Amino acid sequence: MPKEITVRGEPILLDQLLYAEYGAVLARDLLPAALDLNPGLAAMGPVIPMGTVVTLPDRPAQTSTALRPVVSLFG
Repeated sequence: MPKEITVRGEPILLDQLLYAEYGAVLARDLLPAALDLNPGLAAMGPVIPMGTVVTLPDRPAQTSTALRPVVSLFG
């Protein structure tokens, strides 16, 4: 379920909001989804004004990754 956040205190960048909520790696991947959920947000410019309600996307489901075999160079 998407999460709504109201910008308070000081204006902030969408990248900063996503970083605070999801961390650096997921923030980069979720930026397009966040812009899709918030039509008109990009038109406001890079800084989101105070009082703006921003809808953040859901955290993606964790996918299991196949383990790679470890190669030892010395034995």
